[in-house]
Amino acid sequence: MGELRPLGDDLTDTSRALAQALRELFEGLEVSVRRYAARRRRDPGTFSRYLNGTRLPPWQVITDLFTDLAEHRGAAVTTDAIEFVRGLYGAAVDAGASPRHAVEILEQQLADADRVSRRSSVRGDVLGDALLERTHRIADLEVRLSQLEADRIAERRRADELAAAHPDISGLLQERDDLQLDVQRLRTELREAQALRTAAEDRCTLLERQLDAVEKPPPPLPAAAPRDMPKILIVDDQPGNLLAMTAVLASLDQELVTVSSGREALKALLDHEDFAVIIMDVQMPEMDGYETCAHIKRRPRNRDVPIIFLTAMGVDSEHSARGYAAGAVDYISKPFDPWALRAKVAVFTSIYLERHTQQ
Repeated sequence: MGELRPLGDDLTDTSRALAQALRELFEGLEVSVRRYAARRRRDPGTFSRYLNGTRLPPWQVITDLFTDLAEHRGAAVTTDAIEFVRGLYGAAVDAGASPRHAVEILEQQLADADRVSRRSSVRGDVLGDALLERTHRIADLEVRLSQLEADRIAERRRADELAAAHPDISGLLQERDDLQLDVQRLRTELREAQALRTAAEDRCTLLERQLDAVEKPPPPLPAAAPRDMPKILIVDDQPGNLLAMTAVLASLDQELVTVSSGREALKALLDHEDFAVIIMDVQMPEMDGYETCAHIKRRPRNRDVPIIFLTAMGVDSEHSARGYAAGAVDYISKPFDPWALRAKVAVFTSIYLERHTQQ
C-alpha cells in the first residue's frame, strides 16, 4: 500500500487523464501512499484507488493535494495547473455520473412536493368546511339577536330590562364574538393552506421541468443579447466546492460568478446586473445561507432572483421549511449530483431567458 498501484484496466479516457494528472501531483510530494493517507486521515486503499483511476475522488482531495504540494515545494501551484486539473475533473464527473441517479433525486423531491400539495388541499377543504359551519352559526345568531333587538324596540324597554326579560342575550353576544374570532383564525389558516398548496404545485411544475432537462435535451431558446447573458452566482466558503461547482456548470452557456461569503454575495448583487439564479451554501461562518437569503429578499432589485440552497445537513422537512421561509425556491444536498445540479440551473436559466425575451 506504500507504492502507487498501476492504472486500472478499462478506464475511460477522461478517468485515465485525471488519474495521470493526480499521480503527477502526488509524486511531487515524494512520500508513500500510506504515509500521505495517514497525514490526511484517509483510508490508504481508497486513496490508492483515487490515484489509479478506479474511483473518482471528491474535489476536496484534489484541493488538499494542491495545498500540500505547494507547501512541500515552497511555492504556490499555478492557476493554469489548477484550471487544467479542474477541466479534467469536470470531464470525469460528466463521464462518470449517472443521469439515472439525478432522476431518482428529482423524482423523490417531486414526490415530497406532491405530498405537500395533497395534504394542503385536504387541510384546505377541512378548514373551508369549518369556516362555512361557523359562518352559518353566526348568521343564525345574528337573526336571533335581531329579533331580540326588535322586541326591545317594540316594547321600548331599557337594555337592562331586556336582559332581565331575556337572560340569554349576553351569552348569545359572547358566542357570536367567539365565533367571529374563530372565523378570523380559520380564514388565516385557510389562506396559509392555499398558499402552501400553490407553492407546492409550482414546485411540482418546476421539478417536472428539471426531470425533462435530465432525460432529454431542452428545446432551443432564442439567442440572448450579450447584456442578457445569464449570470449564475455561486456562494460557498469552501474553495474546493466552488471549483467543483464551476467545473460541473462550465459546459452551460452562462457567466459564473463565485464568492466565498454571504457578505461577498450581497456585494456581487450590487456590482452585477440581474442573476438568473443563485446557488448558496447553507452553512457558512459569520452570515449563513438563511441570513444571506433574507437580506437578498429584502432588496427590491434582487427579491425575485431564485435561490437554490446547497446543504450538507440533509433535506428533511425542518430544514427545507426553514429554507423556503427564508426565500429559497429549491435545494440540493451535498455531495451534489452533477446532473441534478445542471438540470436545476438549466431550468432556472431557461425561465430567466423566457422572461427576458417577452419584455
